[in-house]
Amino acid sequence: MLGLDITVIVVVVIAILVLFSGIKTVPQGFAFTVERFGRYTKTLTPGLNIIVPFVDRVGRKINIMEQVLDIPTQEVITRDNASVSADAVSFYQVLNAAEAAYQVSNLEQALLNLTMTNIRSVMGSMDLDELLSNRDAINDRLLKVVDQAAAPWGIKITRVEIKDIAPPVDLVEAMGRQMKAEREKRADILEAEGSRNSQILRAEGAKQSAILEAEGRRDAAFRDAEARERLAEAEAKATTMMSVAISEGDVTAINYFVAQKYTEALGQMASAPNHKVILMPLEASSLIGSLGGIGAIAQEVFGKDGGPSAPSQPRAPAQPPRQPRSSTIPGFSTGSDTERDA
Repeated sequence: MLGLDITVIVVVVIAILVLFSGIKTVPQGFAFTVERFGRYTKTLTPGLNIIVPFVDRVGRKINIMEQVLDIPTQEVITRDNASVSADAVSFYQVLNAAEAAYQVSNLEQALLNLTMTNIRSVMGSMDLDELLSNRDAINDRLLKVVDQAAAPWGIKITRVEIKDIAPPVDLVEAMGRQMKAEREKRADILEAEGSRNSQILRAEGAKQSAILEAEGRRDAAFRDAEARERLAEAEAKATTMMSVAISEGDVTAINYFVAQKYTEALGQMASAPNHKVILMPLEASSLIGSLGGIGAIAQEVFGKDGGPSAPSQPRAPAQPPRQPRSSTIPGFSTGSDTERDA
């Protein structure tokens, strides 16, 4: 019985060992390759997997998560012989665990050297100005080239980013001077264009002003001519009417005509700019008397009915001469009759 018990125990232990050696648990984010007598047979995915005990074994444990690869700084000579320092970062992911395990040795080192080599190739085929201004284009070209080269290894390059491009200090100073000169040139060009546009606008404004002024003078001349024509027509019509009235013996019209001309003459005399004091030849009431006398003369000449003049009535005896006196009209300084006679 003792020997049988030992045999059972040994069998149970061996069964447990066989069971544990045939069950493999793969964590999430990893893939295990299985080798049978040193030859790749299959790939274990995350979870519980069973293999043939003592025949199959786990070959490589591959990380299938996206990983980052830091590219160290390196010197790059551009197409125009400018030396710059550049560093980058690359992101990749294993899509085929078997190819990543058995197609390349030391996967990270291979990806590092592949990326550095293509960085020198891509950046060396560009000028410095193009290199500094087209970083996105550089990233796209690097991604395409490196991804195509790493495809046989079962690797997918997801991103390649240039972190920094550092030209030498003297080259940076030269670029600063060049940028300053370029900006000054653009400023001079813009100032010249602004001055030219300003002169053109001023000339156009002067032209329009001259055109409008000429049109204004032309319209004013037309209106003045029209006004003079109408005034002449009115004067001619008034003269015609006055002639008709005189020929018909209209005393009222004659009185109005003479009074109007007399009043206009007095107004022109009073409005002269070089007269400070005006000596009036008559009193303020003499204007009315003159109008009455002129009307009486016209009545004697033409008669009441417009026929030959009637015999004049005997005049009243002459009045005694008046004493000299002064008459004051608002706005005028009048002298006496004695000063008038003098």
